[in-house]
Amino acid sequence: MSQADGIITINADHSLNVPDRPILPFIEGDGTGADIWRASVRVFDAAVAKAYGGKRQIQWLEVLAGEKAFNQTGSWLPDATLDAFRKYIVGIKGPLTTPVGGGIRSLNVALRQILDLYVCLRPVRYFEGVPSPVKRPQDVDMVIFRENTEDIYAGVEWQSGSPEAQKLLAFLQNEMGVKKIRFPETSGIGIKPISSEGSERLIRSAIQYALKQKRKSLTIVHKGNIMKFTEGAFRDWGYALAAREFRNETVSERESWILGNKEKNAALSVSENARMIDPGYDLMTPAQREKIDAEVETALKLWETHGDGKWKNKLLVRDSIADITLQQVLTRATEFDVIATMNLNGDYLSDALAAQVGGIGIAPGANINYVTGHAIFEATHGTAPKYAGLDKVNPGSVILSGEMMFRHLGWDEAADLIIKGMEGAIAARTVTYDFHRLMPGATLRKCSEFADDMIAAM
Repeated sequence: MSQADGIITINADHSLNVPDRPILPFIEGDGTGADIWRASVRVFDAAVAKAYGGKRQIQWLEVLAGEKAFNQTGSWLPDATLDAFRKYIVGIKGPLTTPVGGGIRSLNVALRQILDLYVCLRPVRYFEGVPSPVKRPQDVDMVIFRENTEDIYAGVEWQSGSPEAQKLLAFLQNEMGVKKIRFPETSGIGIKPISSEGSERLIRSAIQYALKQKRKSLTIVHKGNIMKFTEGAFRDWGYALAAREFRNETVSERESWILGNKEKNAALSVSENARMIDPGYDLMTPAQREKIDAEVETALKLWETHGDGKWKNKLLVRDSIADITLQQVLTRATEFDVIATMNLNGDYLSDALAAQVGGIGIAPGANINYVTGHAIFEATHGTAPKYAGLDKVNPGSVILSGEMMFRHLGWDEAADLIIKGMEGAIAARTVTYDFHRLMPGATLRKCSEFADDMIAAM
């Protein structure tokens, strides 16, 4: 297919080959989706026109999902929509209603799993002037890589009292010797799959992003202290991947301690270094001490490439327990940069962080397969049906998701103009109702008017 066809193609190195007039499918969205899309598409087209003076232009192709699809086709997620996203590689969507009455549990999850969009990318940053519940929202500048296809979102569960749940319970108790289910007769049962393949491709994408964007650290967020063979394995696979595939570009936090200790005291013995990184060293069994000693010796072998302070210029790979992470992103926000985590943790964390910088009304998101290049950029909020047709809500989530989309396409000039427009509109205190009620002296703007203000501020 030629550039004239408007179809994006994938190069051998997994980069995109983007024509000047690409066809991009879009899902308008349910509820307030129509209002938001009308505003957003004008911002997108204005940014492209201003950035490229007519040389480039988006050919928008509407595809259907959600209520609009069901009303027109009888299907919540028509095959034609999936085919369009497969064919045209990159697209964007508004918020979708969760179908009622069984079948598809979540259209968003279905799109991610069917198209194998294994990364949920959620950048979180602050725009000056946006109302925030925290003292220093400007400290928040993080990018979350949330695994999109595994964990409890795989949907492997059975209802309490069902024959399937009873059969599984009998197997667990009789064949596997499980005694820890407190009330088996009334328990619903769910299974949480976490694979090495799924974990590694997510963490690999996060590391590659961090290195390309010259970020300072990658934090693996997990609950491995409790779920040792799922979340703990995610952590362990992440460290192993970084050491195996990115050895010269990365340093683990513990390696940085070991190297730093040696730099401060060249005469430090292995056991003395081990005591410094593990204060409980002297209380350990001989076998445990041997393990820590071996860790120190392995780290010191990196001296040629990482020693004498060279590790300070590497990507720091560390891990953090999920519950303490939710505290520390409030109290130590500057210590977090790129975050890699599993599906449920990422769901909690991304929305909690969004609240620190103005809420999910302006929180962008994307679902990406970095191998195939396929990506769907999306609103991260719900449909808010009570506001549908009122031209009232903040279109920022879809607009900033579009900004991410343009960067994915390599159209950074258009993306920069969208950021300039957002910053300008907010700085002028011309905002939609969600911000207006929290900003004394601000001017209330409709959804469409906020788009006008952004375009004027480009």
